[in-house]
Amino acid sequence: MKILLVNPPNSGKSIPEEQYGITTIKMIFRGEPLALETLAGNLAGHEVRICDLKVTPEGLAADLCDMAPDIVGITGMTCEANAVLAIAESVKSLSGAVVVVGGHHATCDPEFFNRGCIDYVVLGVGKQSFRELVDGLESDPDNDIAGIAKTRPGSPLTCFPRKYGPGDLVDGTPPRYDLVAHHRDHYVMHGVGGKIGFVASAFGCTHRCFFCSVPAMTGGRYLTHSVDAVVRDMTLLADIPVIRLVDANTFGDPAMAENLARRILDAGMSKPLVADVRSDTVVRQPELFRLWKEAGLATAVIGFEEITDERLQDYNKKSNVAVNVRAMEILKDLGIRIIGDFIVSPDYGEADFTRLSRFVQRHPIDLPIPSILTPVPGTPLYRKVKHRITIHDLDYYTFLNAVVPTRLPEKDFYEFYSDLLKRCLSRASH
Repeated sequence: MKILLVNPPNSGKSIPEEQYGITTIKMIFRGEPLALETLAGNLAGHEVRICDLKVTPEGLAADLCDMAPDIVGITGMTCEANAVLAIAESVKSLSGAVVVVGGHHATCDPEFFNRGCIDYVVLGVGKQSFRELVDGLESDPDNDIAGIAKTRPGSPLTCFPRKYGPGDLVDGTPPRYDLVAHHRDHYVMHGVGGKIGFVASAFGCTHRCFFCSVPAMTGGRYLTHSVDAVVRDMTLLADIPVIRLVDANTFGDPAMAENLARRILDAGMSKPLVADVRSDTVVRQPELFRLWKEAGLATAVIGFEEITDERLQDYNKKSNVAVNVRAMEILKDLGIRIIGDFIVSPDYGEADFTRLSRFVQRHPIDLPIPSILTPVPGTPLYRKVKHRITIHDLDYYTFLNAVVPTRLPEKDFYEFYSDLLKRCLSRASH
Protein backbone atom coordinates (compact mmCIF):
# COMPACT_ATOMS: atom_id res chain seq x y z
CA MET A 1 0.00 0.00 0.00
CA LYS A 2 1.00 3.63 -0.47
CA ILE A 3 1.00 5.55 2.80
CA LEU A 4 1.45 9.30 3.26
CA LEU A 5 2.22 10.51 6.79
CA VAL A 6 1.52 14.19 7.44
CA ASN A 7 2.99 16.55 10.04
CA PRO A 8 0.69 19.59 10.38
CA PRO A 9 1.96 23.14 9.78
CA ASN A 10 2.94 25.51 12.58
CA SER A 11 -0.38 26.29 14.19
CA GLY A 12 -1.82 28.54 16.84
CA LYS A 13 -3.25 31.98 17.43
CA SER A 14 -2.10 34.72 19.80
CA ILE A 15 -4.46 36.72 22.02
CA PRO A 16 -1.77 39.24 23.05
CA GLU A 17 -0.91 39.90 19.40
CA GLU A 18 -4.48 39.98 18.10
CA GLN A 19 -6.00 41.96 20.94
CA TYR A 20 -3.19 44.14 22.26
CA GLY A 21 -0.49 44.34 19.60
CA ILE A 22 2.05 42.49 21.79
CA THR A 23 4.21 40.68 19.26
CA THR A 24 7.00 39.43 21.52
CA ILE A 25 5.12 36.36 22.76
CA LYS A 26 6.17 33.92 20.06
CA MET A 27 8.23 30.76 20.38
CA ILE A 28 8.46 28.50 17.33
CA PHE A 29 10.62 25.42 17.52
CA ARG A 30 10.80 23.27 14.43
CA GLY A 31 11.86 19.71 15.15
CA GLU A 32 11.68 16.64 13.00
CA PRO A 33 8.48 14.52 13.08
CA LEU A 34 9.98 11.59 14.98
CA ALA A 35 6.59 9.98 15.63
CA LEU A 36 5.98 9.75 11.89
CA GLU A 37 9.53 8.58 11.19
CA THR A 38 8.98 5.77 13.71
CA LEU A 39 5.63 4.83 12.18
CA ALA A 40 7.31 4.73 8.77
CA GLY A 41 10.09 2.50 10.07
CA ASN A 42 7.49 -0.05 11.15
CA LEU A 43 5.82 -0.18 7.72
CA ALA A 44 8.23 -2.44 5.85
CA GLY A 45 6.71 -3.73 2.64
CA HIS A 46 4.78 -0.53 1.95
CA GLU A 47 5.63 2.65 0.06
CA VAL A 48 5.82 5.43 2.65
CA ARG A 49 6.35 9.17 2.37
CA ILE A 50 6.39 11.95 5.00
CA CYS A 51 4.89 15.34 4.19
CA ASP A 52 6.21 17.83 6.75
CA LEU A 53 3.99 20.88 6.44
CA LYS A 54 6.04 22.71 9.08
CA VAL A 55 8.77 22.93 6.45
CA THR A 56 6.68 22.98 3.25
CA PRO A 57 3.27 24.43 4.25
CA GLU A 58 1.87 24.11 0.72
CA GLY A 59 3.18 20.60 0.05
CA LEU A 60 0.11 18.47 0.71
CA ALA A 61 -1.67 18.77 -2.63
CA ALA A 62 1.49 17.97 -4.58
CA ASP A 63 2.19 14.86 -2.49
CA LEU A 64 -1.39 13.65 -2.83
CA CYS A 65 -1.26 14.14 -6.60
CA ASP A 66 2.18 12.61 -7.06
CA MET A 67 1.75 9.64 -4.72
CA ALA A 68 -2.00 8.91 -4.83
CA PRO A 69 -1.83 7.30 -1.35
CA ASP A 70 -4.16 4.58 -0.13
CA ILE A 71 -3.80 5.76 3.48
CA VAL A 72 -3.04 9.20 4.92
CA GLY A 73 -1.95 9.33 8.57
CA ILE A 74 -1.94 12.67 10.40
CA THR A 75 -0.55 13.47 13.85
CA GLY A 76 -1.13 16.55 15.97
CA MET A 77 -0.97 18.28 19.34
CA THR A 78 -3.96 20.10 20.82
CA CYS A 79 -3.12 23.47 19.25
CA GLU A 80 -2.85 21.66 15.90
CA ALA A 81 -6.20 19.86 16.13
CA ASN A 82 -8.06 22.30 13.89
CA ALA A 83 -5.23 22.12 11.35
CA VAL A 84 -5.50 18.32 11.40
CA LEU A 85 -9.19 18.58 10.58
CA ALA A 86 -8.44 20.95 7.69
CA ILE A 87 -5.84 18.52 6.35
CA ALA A 88 -8.27 15.61 6.63
CA GLU A 89 -10.91 17.57 4.75
CA SER A 90 -8.40 18.43 2.01
CA VAL A 91 -7.36 14.79 1.70
CA LYS A 92 -10.97 13.66 1.33
CA SER A 93 -11.66 16.33 -1.28
CA LEU A 94 -8.56 15.53 -3.32
CA SER A 95 -8.27 11.75 -2.99
CA GLY A 96 -9.99 8.55 -1.98
CA ALA A 97 -7.47 7.74 0.75
CA VAL A 98 -8.38 6.30 4.13
CA VAL A 99 -7.66 9.04 6.71
CA VAL A 100 -6.20 8.09 10.09
CA VAL A 101 -5.50 10.56 12.91
CA GLY A 102 -3.31 9.98 15.97
CA GLY A 103 -1.11 11.82 18.44
CA HIS A 104 -1.62 13.65 21.72
CA HIS A 105 -4.94 15.30 21.01
CA ALA A 106 -6.41 12.19 19.43
CA THR A 107 -5.55 10.34 22.65
CA CYS A 108 -6.79 13.01 25.06
CA ASP A 109 -9.98 13.92 23.17
CA PRO A 110 -10.70 11.28 20.51
CA GLU A 111 -14.31 12.45 20.07
CA PHE A 112 -12.99 15.69 18.60
CA PHE A 113 -11.97 13.69 15.54
CA ASN A 114 -15.21 11.71 15.22
CA ARG A 115 -15.93 13.42 11.89
CA GLY A 116 -16.89 12.40 8.40
CA CYS A 117 -13.51 13.42 6.96
CA ILE A 118 -11.69 10.95 9.25
CA ASP A 119 -11.97 7.16 9.12
CA TYR A 120 -9.97 6.02 12.15
CA VAL A 121 -8.61 7.55 15.36
CA VAL A 122 -5.49 6.00 16.90
CA LEU A 123 -5.16 6.37 20.68
CA GLY A 124 -1.97 6.21 22.70
CA VAL A 125 1.45 5.10 21.52
CA GLY A 126 0.05 4.03 18.19
CA LYS A 127 3.20 2.71 16.53
CA GLN A 128 2.27 -0.96 16.46
CA SER A 129 -1.50 -0.49 16.38
CA PHE A 130 -1.16 1.64 13.24
CA ARG A 131 0.77 -1.19 11.58
CA GLU A 132 -1.99 -3.60 12.61
CA LEU A 133 -4.55 -1.24 11.08
CA VAL A 134 -2.63 -1.08 7.80
CA ASP A 135 -2.42 -4.88 7.69
CA GLY A 136 -6.10 -5.14 8.54
CA LEU A 137 -7.16 -2.75 5.78
CA GLU A 138 -5.44 -5.09 3.34
CA SER A 139 -6.98 -8.29 4.67
CA ASP A 140 -9.91 -7.67 7.02
CA PRO A 141 -11.15 -4.05 7.16
CA ASP A 142 -13.89 -4.89 9.67
CA ASN A 143 -11.54 -6.36 12.26
CA ASP A 144 -11.43 -4.39 15.54
CA ILE A 145 -7.94 -3.43 16.69
CA ALA A 146 -7.16 -2.54 20.30
CA GLY A 147 -6.24 1.13 20.61
CA ILE A 148 -8.02 2.20 17.40
CA ALA A 149 -11.53 3.61 17.01
CA LYS A 150 -13.44 3.63 13.74
CA THR A 151 -15.28 6.93 13.42
CA ARG A 152 -19.04 7.03 13.36
CA PRO A 153 -20.22 10.66 13.36
CA GLY A 154 -23.37 11.15 15.40
CA SER A 155 -22.59 8.21 17.70
CA PRO A 156 -19.90 7.91 20.40
CA LEU A 157 -16.63 6.27 19.49
CA THR A 158 -15.96 2.78 20.77
CA CYS A 159 -12.47 1.37 21.20
CA PHE A 160 -11.03 -1.76 22.77
CA PRO A 161 -8.43 -0.60 25.31
CA ARG A 162 -4.84 -1.48 24.56
CA LYS A 163 -2.44 -2.57 27.29
CA TYR A 164 0.74 -0.88 26.12
CA GLY A 165 4.02 -2.71 26.50
CA PRO A 166 7.55 -2.73 25.05
CA GLY A 167 6.27 -4.19 21.78
CA ASP A 168 4.34 -0.99 21.11
CA LEU A 169 7.64 0.91 20.90
CA VAL A 170 8.64 -1.16 17.81
CA ASP A 171 12.32 -1.28 18.75
CA GLY A 172 13.06 -3.84 16.06
CA THR A 173 12.99 -1.29 13.25
CA PRO A 174 14.75 2.10 13.21
CA PRO A 175 12.94 5.35 12.43
CA ARG A 176 12.98 6.33 8.74
CA TYR A 177 15.23 9.36 9.22
CA ASP A 178 15.96 9.21 5.51
CA LEU A 179 12.42 10.34 4.64
CA VAL A 180 13.10 13.85 5.95
CA ALA A 181 16.81 14.05 5.17
CA HIS A 182 16.16 16.85 2.65
CA HIS A 183 14.68 18.97 5.47
CA ARG A 184 17.56 18.53 7.92
CA ASP A 185 18.70 22.16 7.83
CA HIS A 186 15.26 23.22 9.05
CA TYR A 187 15.29 21.11 12.22
CA VAL A 188 16.88 23.44 14.73
CA MET A 189 16.77 24.24 18.45
CA HIS A 190 18.58 27.52 18.96
CA GLY A 191 18.75 27.21 22.73
CA VAL A 192 21.09 24.20 22.46
CA GLY A 193 23.21 25.05 19.47
CA GLY A 194 21.24 24.84 16.24
CA LYS A 195 20.69 21.74 14.08
CA ILE A 196 19.44 18.81 16.08
CA GLY A 197 18.30 15.20 15.69
CA PHE A 198 15.64 13.38 17.70
CA VAL A 199 15.99 9.98 19.40
CA ALA A 200 13.55 8.34 21.82
CA SER A 201 14.73 6.31 24.82
CA ALA A 202 11.48 6.14 26.79
CA PHE A 203 7.76 6.80 26.47
CA GLY A 204 5.31 7.90 29.14
CA CYS A 205 6.25 9.13 32.61
CA THR A 206 6.70 7.86 36.15
CA HIS A 207 4.65 10.71 37.63
CA ARG A 208 1.18 12.24 37.25
CA CYS A 209 1.54 16.01 37.14
CA PHE A 210 -1.87 17.66 37.26
CA PHE A 211 -1.49 19.53 33.98
CA CYS A 212 0.26 16.90 31.86
CA SER A 213 -1.16 14.76 29.04
CA VAL A 214 1.87 12.44 28.69
CA PRO A 215 0.68 9.62 31.03
CA ALA A 216 -2.47 9.20 28.92
CA MET A 217 -0.35 8.19 25.93
CA THR A 218 0.66 4.90 27.56
CA GLY A 219 -2.28 4.27 29.86
CA GLY A 220 -0.13 5.46 32.76
CA ARG A 221 2.82 3.14 32.09
CA TYR A 222 6.47 4.16 31.75
CA LEU A 223 8.09 2.25 28.88
CA THR A 224 11.77 2.23 27.96
CA HIS A 225 13.32 1.51 24.61
CA SER A 226 16.10 -1.06 24.53
CA VAL A 227 19.62 0.29 24.91
CA ASP A 228 20.52 -1.35 21.59
CA ALA A 229 17.75 0.53 19.80
CA VAL A 230 18.70 3.89 21.30
CA VAL A 231 22.38 3.51 20.39
CA ARG A 232 21.41 2.34 16.90
CA ASP A 233 19.26 5.41 16.34
CA MET A 234 21.96 7.75 17.64
CA THR A 235 24.40 6.12 15.24
CA LEU A 236 22.01 6.77 12.34
CA LEU A 237 22.24 10.47 13.19
CA ALA A 238 26.03 10.49 13.28
CA ASP A 239 26.20 13.58 11.04
CA ILE A 240 23.88 15.64 13.24
CA PRO A 241 25.78 17.82 15.75
CA VAL A 242 23.31 17.59 18.68
CA ILE A 243 21.01 14.75 19.79
CA ARG A 244 17.78 15.53 21.64
CA LEU A 245 16.37 12.63 23.65
CA VAL A 246 12.70 13.49 23.30
CA ASP A 247 11.36 11.52 26.28
CA ALA A 248 9.20 13.23 28.88
CA ASN A 249 11.54 11.69 31.46
CA THR A 250 14.74 10.09 30.18
CA PHE A 251 15.82 9.00 33.68
CA GLY A 252 12.61 7.41 34.94
CA ASP A 253 14.43 4.06 35.11
CA PRO A 254 17.87 4.90 36.60
CA ALA A 255 19.29 1.41 35.91
CA MET A 256 18.39 1.64 32.23
CA ALA A 257 19.76 5.20 32.11
CA GLU A 258 23.06 4.03 33.59
CA ASN A 259 23.33 1.19 31.08
CA LEU A 260 22.59 3.56 28.22
CA ALA A 261 25.24 6.05 29.32
CA ARG A 262 27.85 3.30 29.53
CA ARG A 263 26.92 2.00 26.08
CA ILE A 264 27.22 5.50 24.63
CA LEU A 265 30.68 5.78 26.15
CA ASP A 266 31.67 2.31 24.92
CA ALA A 267 30.51 3.23 21.42
CA GLY A 268 32.83 6.22 21.42
CA MET A 269 30.08 8.70 20.64
CA SER A 270 31.10 12.22 21.34
CA LYS A 271 28.44 14.84 20.78
CA PRO A 272 26.23 17.06 22.95
CA LEU A 273 23.07 15.45 24.26
CA VAL A 274 19.90 17.13 25.52
CA ALA A 275 17.53 15.24 27.84
CA ASP A 276 14.58 15.80 30.18
CA VAL A 277 14.99 15.00 33.86
CA ARG A 278 13.16 15.53 37.12
CA SER A 279 15.00 17.57 39.73
CA ASP A 280 14.40 14.95 42.44
CA THR A 281 16.15 12.36 40.24
CA VAL A 282 19.20 14.61 40.01
CA VAL A 283 19.29 15.05 43.78
CA ARG A 284 18.87 11.32 44.48
CA GLN A 285 21.28 10.14 41.76
CA PRO A 286 24.09 12.72 41.40
CA GLU A 287 26.59 10.05 40.32
CA LEU A 288 24.30 9.04 37.48
CA PHE A 289 24.57 12.56 36.10
CA ARG A 290 28.31 12.60 36.54
CA LEU A 291 28.35 9.52 34.30
CA TRP A 292 25.97 11.14 31.82
CA LYS A 293 28.14 14.24 31.69
CA GLU A 294 30.96 11.96 30.53
CA ALA A 295 28.59 10.41 27.98
CA GLY A 296 27.81 13.83 26.51
CA LEU A 297 24.88 15.28 28.45
CA ALA A 298 25.29 18.97 27.76
CA THR A 299 21.82 20.29 28.57
CA ALA A 300 19.18 19.13 31.04
CA VAL A 301 15.57 20.20 30.58
CA ILE A 302 13.77 20.36 33.93
CA GLY A 303 10.17 21.21 34.70
CA PHE A 304 10.68 23.36 37.79
CA GLU A 305 7.15 24.68 37.17
CA GLU A 306 6.77 26.88 40.23
CA ILE A 307 8.67 28.71 42.96
CA THR A 308 6.44 27.92 45.95
CA ASP A 309 5.87 24.55 47.56
CA GLU A 310 2.14 25.23 47.77
CA ARG A 311 1.74 25.60 44.01
CA LEU A 312 4.01 22.61 43.35
CA GLN A 313 1.78 20.55 45.60
CA ASP A 314 -1.29 21.78 43.72
CA TYR A 315 0.33 20.58 40.48
CA ASN A 316 1.12 17.17 42.03
CA LYS A 317 4.82 17.58 41.18
CA LYS A 318 5.95 15.42 44.12
CA SER A 319 8.89 17.77 44.61
CA ASN A 320 9.66 21.09 46.27
CA VAL A 321 11.62 24.30 45.74
CA ALA A 322 14.58 23.19 47.88
CA VAL A 323 15.01 20.08 45.71
CA ASN A 324 14.79 22.20 42.55
CA VAL A 325 17.51 24.53 43.81
CA ARG A 326 19.74 21.64 44.87
CA ALA A 327 19.34 20.02 41.44
CA MET A 328 20.51 23.26 39.81
CA GLU A 329 23.61 23.30 42.03
CA ILE A 330 24.50 19.68 41.18
CA LEU A 331 24.08 20.17 37.44
CA LYS A 332 26.03 23.42 37.36
CA ASP A 333 28.88 21.84 39.35
CA LEU A 334 29.00 19.17 36.62
CA GLY A 335 29.02 21.79 33.87
CA ILE A 336 25.58 20.83 32.51
CA ARG A 337 23.43 23.63 31.09
CA ILE A 338 19.89 23.97 32.40
CA ILE A 339 16.72 24.72 30.50
CA GLY A 340 14.07 25.36 33.14
CA ASP A 341 10.35 25.21 32.40
CA PHE A 342 8.08 27.37 34.54
CA ILE A 343 4.30 27.72 34.64
CA VAL A 344 2.59 31.10 34.80
CA SER A 345 -0.90 30.70 36.22
CA PRO A 346 -3.69 32.95 34.90
CA ASP A 347 -4.31 33.89 38.55
CA TYR A 348 -0.87 35.54 38.77
CA GLY A 349 -0.79 39.07 40.12
CA GLU A 350 1.97 41.63 39.62
CA ALA A 351 3.82 40.38 42.71
CA ASP A 352 3.83 36.81 41.36
CA PHE A 353 5.43 37.94 38.09
CA THR A 354 8.03 39.90 40.05
CA ARG A 355 8.88 36.96 42.30
CA LEU A 356 9.30 34.59 39.37
CA SER A 357 11.46 37.10 37.50
CA ARG A 358 13.71 37.53 40.52
CA PHE A 359 13.92 33.77 41.05
CA VAL A 360 15.17 33.04 37.54
CA GLN A 361 17.65 35.93 37.72
CA ARG A 362 18.99 34.67 41.04
CA HIS A 363 19.50 31.03 40.07
CA PRO A 364 21.79 29.37 37.50
CA ILE A 365 19.22 28.60 34.81
CA ASP A 366 20.68 29.11 31.35
CA LEU A 367 17.35 29.30 29.57
CA PRO A 368 14.19 29.77 31.66
CA ILE A 369 11.02 29.17 29.64
CA PRO A 370 7.77 30.38 31.24
CA SER A 371 4.55 29.10 29.68
CA ILE A 372 0.96 29.83 30.60
CA LEU A 373 -0.96 27.14 32.49
CA THR A 374 -3.30 25.60 29.90
CA PRO A 375 -6.00 22.99 30.63
CA VAL A 376 -5.41 20.53 27.81
CA PRO A 377 -8.44 18.26 27.26
CA GLY A 378 -7.99 14.88 28.89
CA THR A 379 -5.84 16.08 31.80
CA PRO A 380 -6.85 16.31 35.48
CA LEU A 381 -6.42 20.09 35.22
CA TYR A 382 -8.95 20.23 32.38
CA ARG A 383 -11.50 18.25 34.34
CA LYS A 384 -11.09 20.58 37.33
CA VAL A 385 -11.36 23.92 35.52
CA LYS A 386 -13.52 22.95 32.54
CA HIS A 387 -16.38 25.11 33.80
CA ARG A 388 -14.11 28.18 33.87
CA ILE A 389 -12.77 27.90 30.32
CA THR A 390 -13.86 30.86 28.19
CA ILE A 391 -11.80 30.12 25.06
CA HIS A 392 -12.65 26.82 23.39
CA ASP A 393 -10.93 27.42 20.05
CA LEU A 394 -8.02 24.96 20.25
CA ASP A 395 -5.87 27.21 18.05
CA TYR A 396 -5.23 29.21 21.26
CA TYR A 397 -3.99 26.19 23.25
CA THR A 398 -0.32 27.03 22.56
CA PHE A 399 0.68 27.52 26.22
CA LEU A 400 1.14 31.21 25.36
CA ASN A 401 -2.50 32.20 25.89
CA ALA A 402 -4.75 32.21 28.94
CA VAL A 403 -7.91 30.28 28.08
CA VAL A 404 -9.48 30.88 31.50
CA PRO A 405 -10.04 34.39 32.92
CA THR A 406 -6.96 36.16 34.28
CA ARG A 407 -6.86 37.68 37.75
CA LEU A 408 -5.24 40.84 36.40
CA PRO A 409 -6.87 42.85 33.61
CA GLU A 410 -6.04 40.76 30.56
CA LYS A 411 -3.89 43.40 28.84
CA ASP A 412 -1.85 43.87 32.04
CA PHE A 413 -1.40 40.11 32.38
CA TYR A 414 0.02 39.79 28.88
CA GLU A 415 2.28 42.83 29.27
CA PHE A 416 3.75 41.37 32.46
CA TYR A 417 4.10 37.99 30.77
CA SER A 418 5.75 39.51 27.71
CA ASP A 419 8.25 41.34 29.90
CA LEU A 420 9.00 38.14 31.85
CA LEU A 421 9.45 36.17 28.64
CA LYS A 422 11.88 38.71 27.20
CA ARG A 423 13.94 38.69 30.39
CA CYS A 424 14.05 34.89 30.41
CA LEU A 425 14.95 34.45 26.75
CA SER A 426 17.69 37.09 27.03
CA ARG A 427 19.51 34.69 29.38
CA ALA A 428 20.19 32.33 26.48
CA SER A 429 22.26 34.96 24.67
CA HIS A 430 24.55 35.74 27.62
